[in-house]
Amino acid sequence: MSTPLGKGLTGRFLFVAGVAVATALAAFPAQAADIPAPGEIAKSANIEHVLNVPKPGPLTDINTDMAFQGDYAYVGNYTGFSIYDIRKPSKTSLVSSVVCPGGQMDVSVYGDLLFGAVDSSRNNDSCSSVGQSAATKESWEGIRIFDISDKKNPKYIKAVETNCGSHTLTLVPGKGRDRKNVYVYVSSYSPNASFPDCQPPHDKISIIKVPLRDPASASVVATPVLFPDGGNPGETLPYPERTSATTGCHDITAYPEKNIAAGACMGEGVLMDISKPLEPKVITTVRDDENFAFWHSATFNNEGTKVIFTDELGGGTQATCNEAIGPNRGANAYYDLKDGQLTFKSYFKIARHQADTENCVAHNGSLIPVKGKDIMVQAWYQGGISVVDFTDSANPQEIAFFERGPDNTAPALSGGFWSAYYYNGHIYGSDFNLGLDVLKIHDRRTDKAEKVKFDILNAQTQASYRGGHGHGHGHGH
Repeated sequence: MSTPLGKGLTGRFLFVAGVAVATALAAFPAQAADIPAPGEIAKSANIEHVLNVPKPGPLTDINTDMAFQGDYAYVGNYTGFSIYDIRKPSKTSLVSSVVCPGGQMDVSVYGDLLFGAVDSSRNNDSCSSVGQSAATKESWEGIRIFDISDKKNPKYIKAVETNCGSHTLTLVPGKGRDRKNVYVYVSSYSPNASFPDCQPPHDKISIIKVPLRDPASASVVATPVLFPDGGNPGETLPYPERTSATTGCHDITAYPEKNIAAGACMGEGVLMDISKPLEPKVITTVRDDENFAFWHSATFNNEGTKVIFTDELGGGTQATCNEAIGPNRGANAYYDLKDGQLTFKSYFKIARHQADTENCVAHNGSLIPVKGKDIMVQAWYQGGISVVDFTDSANPQEIAFFERGPDNTAPALSGGFWSAYYYNGHIYGSDFNLGLDVLKIHDRRTDKAEKVKFDILNAQTQASYRGGHGHGHGHGH
């Protein structure tokens, strides 16, 4: 989620995207009468709703991002995080919750460590902290590190302060002689001259080195500048036509095996060379001042030949999946990647219109590991969960979906799925207010994914898959 911040590709691209969307609309009529009743489930025939595990009582704010390792799922929440036993997905159960306020608490895991992102200025780094203005020098925000070796009793072991906090974080494991370290790329943005630890122009990221044998010694070791020219200056147009200025990155997805990373950096998308983890180099930059408001996240395909960027139009607090906003704003944009260059191919946005009380926007997702195909599951807040085949990047097609009618358990425009990820045979959805949903897709186009088993999934640290296994290993003590 980000602050609300819209609009430069040529008409040729828009026409191609328009044809694809018109086709999708024909398949899924978007009439007001088709909007499910509050809380009512609507889904495609090839999706099974296996289970919902309600949000734990002690975590009083909304759920956020997820990570997976072995037989466990980790779900962030603005007030902490929870650990679930998913050994038998149909019997997914809560193991423990940690109350430690400080949004967003996006989580990643590695070995016995859990990393949580805190982009909420606090009076100190403890789990009993309260909000305090970033204008106060002593305020804290950054990342928290927990020891999760005992799943029933995680232990808070280290806090690392970073400039402008940590909106999201991305793990980049060390290689070779460096394999005893893991690096954390910290994305943050929106500096202010009145914030001592978040000064403009903030055209950089922070990199934290975490020695796996001594995580308590973790520290910031580099703050590389990604936008020496200042990045996209942005616009002063009204919503929904305004493109954000670039003052940092919102999210970065690394593909360490291929030594590349894609950054979604507010006003633009970037491709980076991360062969030297402490010295990421921007290879190419793409902008879309016509239809993109806020570059939010990125996902590579398995071959590393495509990148999907998402646009978080309205900051996740607006009704953007409707006729008024249309098919090209608040969408995914698909780019082909060749020889270090990104070429725009198409947009995709769910065609089912949502009610004006439903916040809906392209959000976090992951690949479904089908060899030879490019298929992704993705959360759309109250637009639900969508499965899209983008093997033909110029013509992405939705092949499955799951959603509920408006969430009337919370105020309007404040519900839905934050993340939807595929992990070892099932789809897991982190719902703001309703907890953790477990889904199963039954489709000949995705059935082969059942054979691929990972031992870890951090969606922002992609790992390749082959016929029967993935390469996402998170051990290394």
